[in-house]
Amino acid sequence: MFIAPVNVARSRAPHRAVQCVVALLALLFAIQPGLTHAAQPQSGPQAVYFSQTGHGLDNRYGFLDYWRANGQINRFGAPITEALEEDGRPVQYFERARFEYHLEAQGTPFEVQLGLLGHEAAAGQQFPVGTQMAGRTFPETGYTVFGKFLDYWNNWGSMAAFGYPISESFVTTLPDGSNVAVQYFERVRLEYHPENVPEFYRERRQANNTRNLMLNEITIGKLGSEMAQQHGYDTAPVARQAGVPEWSPALWPQRIDVNLTTQQLVAYEGNLPVLHAPVSTGRDGFETAQGSFHVYAKLLYDDMTGTLQGEEYDVRKVPYVMYFHEGYALHGTYWHDLFGTGVRASHGCVNLPMDKAQWLWEWEQPAWSQAKASRISPSLKPKNDAEAALQPLEGLATFQQGATVVVHE
Repeated sequence: MFIAPVNVARSRAPHRAVQCVVALLALLFAIQPGLTHAAQPQSGPQAVYFSQTGHGLDNRYGFLDYWRANGQINRFGAPITEALEEDGRPVQYFERARFEYHLEAQGTPFEVQLGLLGHEAAAGQQFPVGTQMAGRTFPETGYTVFGKFLDYWNNWGSMAAFGYPISESFVTTLPDGSNVAVQYFERVRLEYHPENVPEFYRERRQANNTRNLMLNEITIGKLGSEMAQQHGYDTAPVARQAGVPEWSPALWPQRIDVNLTTQQLVAYEGNLPVLHAPVSTGRDGFETAQGSFHVYAKLLYDDMTGTLQGEEYDVRKVPYVMYFHEGYALHGTYWHDLFGTGVRASHGCVNLPMDKAQWLWEWEQPAWSQAKASRISPSLKPKNDAEAALQPLEGLATFQQGATVVVHE
């Protein structure tokens, strides 16, 4: 965790110093929640393997549980090295991050920290200060975060995950040749990818005046890969050790806990929380069913139409649907952004922000696939080409038992 602002031109920032003030860090972590620390190794596999990169991840330094608890593939990507020593400290590189083991912080939430890859990647660059857009200006560095970058910063970990901004947002050419709007932070480079939002949801978001991000609308740049290459580390695949399973969220029991009182959802692998999300559940007269259930069907999206207690509803292309009890479902919601406010706005389903819903839908096992789709959801005539383009993906995947869903006051 980093407290004081750093000179961007320094390639090795003070995060390597041993004399960190752990008490002050703990206070900041309490104020700025976002990353989860697994105090003790969790039950289940203590090492896994990623065939896509040919590297393993284990709990010798707590890296596996930290990765599981703080965003997994979407946040960090897969490992691209084994654990190695850098500046006298155990580290491991991932596509989008570097994990660091801090012995001096053993037993605290900061035993595992994210390296300041944003600083290292931006070393020597001079970023002008000043923006025409309203947002949050950080006096520690003078830079402003606004719009979707600010939404993502707030939604996915804030200070603990990203650190302070060390540039304004600007358009640049990435190593792959694409021109993308980016903003550098101490630990990451955030990238804006509007092409990842289907036109249907972009139109609905604008029509409903909501600020509901899609999961891959903002992505974390692959600074882990870039910096590992710059340091000359060998990222060639290594053989999987005997008895080490291929990583899957299904290696641990999956449970989704919905608290109707706090209007919060927590997803667990075993006893380890892996996702926190605000929700909006059933309003008076349409209360969300309470009890212990299992996800029994998943759709990439569904057209939800019908009549309940004399009220008609017709909502098209509801995304990332997971049915857990009769017609009750967890799903993404593009028509409001009242999650976690205490306003219960649904007809009984559990409404989630679009980005959290997609993360949860992709995480929950068994995974959906068109090959498993056993029916096509009731379809209404598309209003435009954007709707029609989504039609082939409506298939409903059914299975005996998915994740446990517990709904309670």
